[in-house]
Amino acid sequence: MDSVVVSRRALEDLLREVGAYLRTQAQSFSRHEAEYKTARDPVSYVDRTAEALLQEGCHRLLPEAGFILEETGLSNSENEFVWVIDPLDGTKNFVHGLPLFGISVALLHRGSPVLGMVYAVPQDELFWAVKGQGAYLGDKRLSVSTYTDPDKLLVVTGFMYRDPERAEKYFQVLAEVMRRYGGLRRLGSAALDLAYVAAGRLDVFYEMDLNPWDVAAGSLLVQEAGGLVTDFTGSPNYLFGTSILAGSAWAHGELLSLLRAYGLQ
Repeated sequence: MDSVVVSRRALEDLLREVGAYLRTQAQSFSRHEAEYKTARDPVSYVDRTAEALLQEGCHRLLPEAGFILEETGLSNSENEFVWVIDPLDGTKNFVHGLPLFGISVALLHRGSPVLGMVYAVPQDELFWAVKGQGAYLGDKRLSVSTYTDPDKLLVVTGFMYRDPERAEKYFQVLAEVMRRYGGLRRLGSAALDLAYVAAGRLDVFYEMDLNPWDVAAGSLLVQEAGGLVTDFTGSPNYLFGTSILAGSAWAHGELLSLLRAYGLQ
């Protein structure tokens, strides 16, 4: 359980080290220090420094692996092994001083995640999964929720704005989710959304227009915790596609039917 080509514990140590840097920065960071990649998409020296530390550490663990990185835009995904890194998922939360952000690191083998970690930094919770060996929070094995009562379903999502036509359908689905199910959350970190689904804290997650670094680690967590992960069509093209739906088999089926009914893909 301790290794898949690289040492799981060594990777955990790396994430905790970088997480300590993020915690220190969070104590003094001012939102005025943020830059913006787009009008609504912040970035800072904290993201860039954390990414450099993670890239350096992952390269030491597996020198022959490629990288898919958020901040530098580096993508050499043709390698047999590829690290997929989000150094600070939930940057907007971080910038505004909200304690909901984390680190997401996955190792792909021929395009499929075989090792994934999501570190919820403020809470010091490290979620990890090895393909075929389960998902864990520390030493505790995780399992997706077993609820099949719509009134008890807690749904989590994120909001997309890039395509007006798709956004209109998206908000129609959102309104229906609020009518049908017991609760709705928007945490601002897809990596944490997926980790919490794997832990059974949330029942189902759906979102559009994400990137591989947002979902690579978390999707493996959900699958290894017994859940289903697809895109909005029900196909496995969620890692490099345009949508993701993840949850228990029942909750996944519920949301998939709803998404199809509104023609949202």
